[in-house]
Amino acid sequence: MVEPVTADNPIGVDRTTVDPWLARNVPGAVAPFTFCLIAGGRSNLTYRVDDGAGNVFVLRRPPMGHLLPSAHDMAREHRIIAALQSTAVPVAEALAFCDDPAILDRPFYVMRFTNGLILRTMDDANGFPLERRAAVSDSLVGVLGDLHALNVNDVGLGQLGKHDGYIGRQLNRWHAQFTASKLREVPEVDGVFSKLNARIPTQQGVSIVHGDYRLDNTMINSDGQVVAVLDWEICTLGDPLADLGVLLVYSPEPNDLNPPLGFAPTMAPGFRSQREMLTTYEQRSGLDVSAIDFYIAFAYWKLACILDGVYTRYKSGTMGNDGFDFEIYNQQVQSLAARAAELLAKG
Repeated sequence: MVEPVTADNPIGVDRTTVDPWLARNVPGAVAPFTFCLIAGGRSNLTYRVDDGAGNVFVLRRPPMGHLLPSAHDMAREHRIIAALQSTAVPVAEALAFCDDPAILDRPFYVMRFTNGLILRTMDDANGFPLERRAAVSDSLVGVLGDLHALNVNDVGLGQLGKHDGYIGRQLNRWHAQFTASKLREVPEVDGVFSKLNARIPTQQGVSIVHGDYRLDNTMINSDGQVVAVLDWEICTLGDPLADLGVLLVYSPEPNDLNPPLGFAPTMAPGFRSQREMLTTYEQRSGLDVSAIDFYIAFAYWKLACILDGVYTRYKSGTMGNDGFDFEIYNQQVQSLAARAAELLAKG
């Protein structure tokens, strides 16, 4: 969904400096520009930009206010999508990057707008043809397999991060960010952190890990094929099964009566089951997925840490005031940590 911005200076954009920069640095961009804030994301601020020649671009910048170290790295995100453009992984075309504080208070980048559908809700899914929903699941898993099959050195991303010890580093990173930003104590998050640390599986090779790979972070076409993977802000190198865990967490089935992230598109009829997606990925990748419950628990826990950070930013007023009831994040942090604990208790 796109919400028009009617103010001369929409939240997070200084038109007096950004507009001339776009005309100078984005190939083919012609003033005047019209900005629309793209709804859906609760982290980086993302805008659709229409120009005077009928071109459409997307501008992404970090949220306003205090940022934790290494968070919302626009240069990194721009570098990743630029590197992936010559691969089988579909991404939007990277066009320009700016880190000049005289233009904007934060670094930002511009990419070409991709036409497609984003299925965020069950209503979105129910509006998509039933006979093509299985193709959506297949394409989602297929693109993830293509991403993990890439040779990180061949695509120029071999130095994006350390190759080994991914889960341990992620546990420490997200727990540190959770501890630094939390507004109240959540002992369940701390307890799951300790349990995960005690049973980290052996990493199977090194892959580009998206970090937040799910259906509503992709755009699909009318045939159900993924045409662009979005939101690369926490991408790094590491354990490919971490992405699979995230995908399964965001793919609840119709029989899940209490999904911690709420009702999702995959709860509509016609999508592949989690077991089918897991089997397809296993066959495609050749990886051992027997420890998948650990990776699903890790995904629940990491999302609890991330959403707690979003909750803090909303509570502090740095995400603006769009009328969204952000207290839902407080509840989800608790339920995500509880779901992770349940999975770990099974083992």
